[in-house]
Amino acid sequence: MMKAEDIMTKDVITIRGSATVAEAVRLMKDKNLRALVVDRRYDNDAYGMVSETDIVYKVIAYGKDPKLVRVYEIMSKPCIVVNPELSVEYVARLFANTGIRRAPVIQSKLLGIISITDILTKSNFVEAPTTLRLEEKIQKAVEAARAICTEYGAYSKACAAAWDEVEELQAEAAHQKAEGMVSAKGSFEEYCRENPNAPECRNYKP
Repeated sequence: MMKAEDIMTKDVITIRGSATVAEAVRLMKDKNLRALVVDRRYDNDAYGMVSETDIVYKVIAYGKDPKLVRVYEIMSKPCIVVNPELSVEYVARLFANTGIRRAPVIQSKLLGIISITDILTKSNFVEAPTTLRLEEKIQKAVEAARAICTEYGAYSKACAAAWDEVEELQAEAAHQKAEGMVSAKGSFEEYCRENPNAPECRNYKP
């Protein structure tokens, strides 16, 4: 599973909060960027973000002089940050839920920045969508559980543990509102119909 650190842009351009919006615009044009990370003032300070949207909506739309407006007046701070270990799927979900398009990647220090463009162009969501990977894992777990229960018995701890793993994967799929998991759930239900007194079927209701 790809993580934020795998697709983030490591060459991050920062700007001081005291810089003028005109300086920010010039830097964004020079570097072909749509947003800048605003430096912390001290070690425990939070990072900020200033974007082209901030400039258009808060400066240009009101006819303000960008040479007189400071970055700290229009920036978002504290901004939403991303842990480098966070999966790309969860970064995408974070962006969708908050309506943001990019965020700095931070772990003690600034490591990079990740954007919806990075997710679209650098991740492997086309080749390996999460729902398909989960479906494959669940099917393999079901097969393994059946084999273990056949070998050790339907009432063995090994059998119960194997079906617990299946249930955990199904819970993850349900959390992601994934589709295509009905077949695996049906396999477990079929197993419980065949072994109604098995410990792992104690919560199963036909």
